Amino acid sequence: MIVAGLFALAILLLVLGFEMLLVLGLPGLMIKEIWFDRLPDIVIGQKIVGGINHSTLLAIPFFIFAAELMASGRIARDLTTLVKAFLGHRAGGIGHTTIGACAAFGAVSGSAPATVAALGRIMYPELIKSGYKDRFALGLIVSSAETALLIPPSITLIIYGWLTGTSITGLFAGGLVIGLVLAFAFALYVMWDSYRMGREATPAPSLRERMRATGAAGWALGLPVIILGGIYGGIFTPTEAAAVSVVYAVFVEAVVYRELTFSGLFGVAGRAAVTNTVIFILLGMGSLVSYFITLAQLPGLVIDFMQTIEANWIVFLMIVNVLFLVAGMFIDPNSALLVLVPALYPVAMTFGIDPVHFGLIVCLNICIGMITPPFGLDIFVASSTLEKPVATIIAGVWPFVLINLATLMVVTYVPQLSTFFPELILG
Repeated sequence: MIVAGLFALAILLLVLGFEMLLVLGLPGLMIKEIWFDRLPDIVIGQKIVGGINHSTLLAIPFFIFAAELMASGRIARDLTTLVKAFLGHRAGGIGHTTIGACAAFGAVSGSAPATVAALGRIMYPELIKSGYKDRFALGLIVSSAETALLIPPSITLIIYGWLTGTSITGLFAGGLVIGLVLAFAFALYVMWDSYRMGREATPAPSLRERMRATGAAGWALGLPVIILGGIYGGIFTPTEAAAVSVVYAVFVEAVVYRELTFSGLFGVAGRAAVTNTVIFILLGMGSLVSYFITLAQLPGLVIDFMQTIEANWIVFLMIVNVLFLVAGMFIDPNSALLVLVPALYPVAMTFGIDPVHFGLIVCLNICIGMITPPFGLDIFVASSTLEKPVATIIAGVWPFVLINLATLMVVTYVPQLSTFFPELILG
């Protein structure tokens, strides 16, 4: 009864067009007044504030600030030029460059919307100039940006780790593998499209040209080296790596490249602050919803239902995928993460599913939600950034959604793909 009331009110608010913080928060407040009226009002504030009072979450504002710095400066352009020097000569080379550049930028930003905004302006004209159709170019940019949610430092994996207590380092190690698998799947599609359209390879750049591009991107390459090398080498925690990435990005853009002015830094900080405010309000409201889900004993109800239908882990994970795919079509994917994971994670543990494996299944579902109509966030970011109709972007995204679904099935039912590298790193 409690759960039904929670979701019914949330759906009503969503249909009426309320902001997501109210869609998440008001049902919790209503349920408190109706079913838990003896609960002191101060508990509500404690759960909202206490839910985000975790040192792990400090990584999020740092990575978002770093992403804004890179998107507004030269780092994104230098990474793209470097990838183009090694992949641009192949058949469909600009398509491969787009995928590689998004993966590289994701390795220093952790944000898919930031990747769309930063690289969309760079790669879209290049794709059109190389003969790609408008729909294909838009779909490729939006979809390739998803790898930023998988390849560390992923903000989505940080949130999942905070919700479940799973090792962030382990999640990052598994996310690196799955992110590269997804990028490879996109590259295969670009190869097929290039063969179908008769695109031919061009002469490869000389070794000297590639070395020159590598040298020019040397400072930009320092970021993934610091972030990934520091975390996997045991030098930094993910939070410390995030803080170092901001200092490094400011130094490179302001001192080395001299493109970041003092007033520009304030502008970047303002945009990052707005993004962080939205995220942390959602996290606070999500903590409140998670608290009431626990009080309602929803995980126990789900376990009882699984036992009633005699489901195994294969059926359970299929249900998880369906729930996230449907939720991703209608609400902000991170909000779906905050609502569904507290209810489903305990059930996954009863089936003996590895926490890292489950987290990567969830994260890949979140990726799909970012590009799935009608409310895929990255679709609207691309529309705003590139001034293209939403309908055109949606038409170009569908083939990549199918590739995502095929990849999701592989990741779901081949757990070793997600766990072998984390086990190697963590011992």
